[in-house]
Amino acid sequence: MAFLKHIRNSQLTDADLVVLYKESGDLAVLGELYQRHMDLIYGVCLKYLKDPEQSKDSVMAIFEELTLKLRKHEVAHFRAWLHQVARNHCLMYLRSPRNKNSLPLPEELMYSVENEHLNAVMEKEQHLQDMSKCLEQLNPEQKLVVESFYLKERPYQEIAEQTGLDWNRVRSLIQNGRRNLRICMDKLTPID
Repeated sequence: MAFLKHIRNSQLTDADLVVLYKESGDLAVLGELYQRHMDLIYGVCLKYLKDPEQSKDSVMAIFEELTLKLRKHEVAHFRAWLHQVARNHCLMYLRSPRNKNSLPLPEELMYSVENEHLNAVMEKEQHLQDMSKCLEQLNPEQKLVVESFYLKERPYQEIAEQTGLDWNRVRSLIQNGRRNLRICMDKLTPID
């Protein structure tokens, strides 16, 4: 999407940028975050609206909506939340009185595939929340190395250098942390 210029190249995660935007209200931070997902939003808008120009307008309108919505809502997984915001924006646009005569609501929008997708997103969200709870239950050393290895994708050697722990100790902490996470997750996940 070339119609919104890239603001800066950030090494921060989406979650970090969400927190930073909520604290500062800096539109440049929100712009950086939005830039990462703009192609997804444009694709969602194009799917529903079937008009490239209206889709571009909607991408800009959704950005404006985010300036308020993101400060009001707790967002654990920005990409999934943003997808839902874009979808809702498009559906509201299609339902507005000025569009009822010109753009009929396609039948496939009411098809249950969207509901199945939403259910999958909600299940994934619950799974991630459970994982976060379990991560908090690990002892501090395990939590540190598990987060570094899995979430920050750091190699064993780098973790050992950063923490001052022996390489074998790092490996052991990761293995034990992963096992403890699995045990915790099994307790939180209902068996069908």
